Amino acid sequence: MLKTVEEFIREQDLIPPGSTVLCAVSGGADSIAMLHVLYRLRDRLGFTLAAAHYNHRLRGAESDRDQRFVEQFIQLCCGEHRRPDGHVLPAVPLYTGSGDVDGQARCRGTGIEETARDMRYAFLRQAAAEAGANLIATAHTASDNVETILFHLARGSGLRGLGGILPKRDNIIRPLLTVTRPQVEDYLRRHSLPHMEDSSNQNDDYTRNRIRHQVLPVLEDISPGFPGRMADTAALLRADEACLTGLARQLADQALPADGGGLTIGADVIASAPAPIASRALRLLLGRLWGGDQNCSAVHLGSLLKLCRGDDPSGEICLPHNTNARRSYGALLLVPRLGPIPLREGALPLPGRLDCGPWQVSCQMEDYGGQPQGPWEFWLDRAAVPALALRARRTGDRLTPPGRLGKTVKKWMIEAKIPRFQREVLPVLQCDGRIAAVAGLGPDRAFAPREGQKAWHIVINSVE
Repeated sequence: MLKTVEEFIREQDLIPPGSTVLCAVSGGADSIAMLHVLYRLRDRLGFTLAAAHYNHRLRGAESDRDQRFVEQFIQLCCGEHRRPDGHVLPAVPLYTGSGDVDGQARCRGTGIEETARDMRYAFLRQAAAEAGANLIATAHTASDNVETILFHLARGSGLRGLGGILPKRDNIIRPLLTVTRPQVEDYLRRHSLPHMEDSSNQNDDYTRNRIRHQVLPVLEDISPGFPGRMADTAALLRADEACLTGLARQLADQALPADGGGLTIGADVIASAPAPIASRALRLLLGRLWGGDQNCSAVHLGSLLKLCRGDDPSGEICLPHNTNARRSYGALLLVPRLGPIPLREGALPLPGRLDCGPWQVSCQMEDYGGQPQGPWEFWLDRAAVPALALRARRTGDRLTPPGRLGKTVKKWMIEAKIPRFQREVLPVLQCDGRIAAVAGLGPDRAFAPREGQKAWHIVINSVE
């Protein structure tokens, strides 16, 4: 398995020499195998290794057990290593975090799995910044990839979904993506490496577990070696998708800024292209309007293509993210609708609540218990914040989140993929002329409390 992973890393250029990799370690078989393999490869491939563990607090004592196991494993198995030439490779540092996923899910009104993923990746990004890591490694295997592809196939998907999990996306890498779960288990046995079992993995109430336990065994029985061949097929589909997307980008690059915001492109440019390329070009254009978010349903893409190919010179359809698509004779316009409710500026009662147009901001005083700081729910040091005022973003506003370097609020919003037309109505929380927090981004570290301090608990909800 070591050779397989090394070849995959080199082939995909996942870890350039000189990189620092933060390895996400849950304590399960896959992540323990990945950590051990990267620990052995770090000298050969020339990178620095760190590890991170996030406790979701969803399984009570079992979650705490997993955290203790990861701490002990790294201490015993990932310590300082001396090479034959006397050079010493440092021990792997571990960064830990935890959060009340269940409570956050109830507060947000989102599902447990979605909330857990969001909170885990927020922690991993923060830990990577603290570790100086430019890459985050997750332990997705070929078996995980097959489960993902089958899930997408079952609910309906195009090439993007059938291509499965990408080997690299932004700064997230998946070094085990060509390794199957039986290979992982064999590696652990040969190296006598312990791991923890997550009891929720046996619960067939989750769709992915049903695919793993009920569907994959049948496919493997019909065609032994199915996961490996499926991984090869997914790689071919990803290459096809990349080719089509490249052609679509050439079309999308013909778009120009529209008056009042948005984009405009000749309707015939889209209409004359083959449907697979035209729909991808439309998705790319929407992604530019939506801050990089290209999640648009096949129904909406089909309606857009019909609008371009139709005879109505003034047809119009509504799209997600407060966007309208409009024919203006020979042009297709993708523009914001009249816009969200304007932000009303004012002082936030401490404690108390303020309805400021599209948002409801509430504040109460409590002891800060070390909860993770989020974009919509966070804590501010009571002693550092005698008063708060809400206002719109201004040119030059800067934010320095905990554990990260400072940059302008505009750049943070772009990185957070906040659509352009929403950026002007997100409230900025100001204290004595300084920015204490920004809705959708979270607090500034200068105003973040330490555990046990009195703090203002701020919760921001949309009222639209």
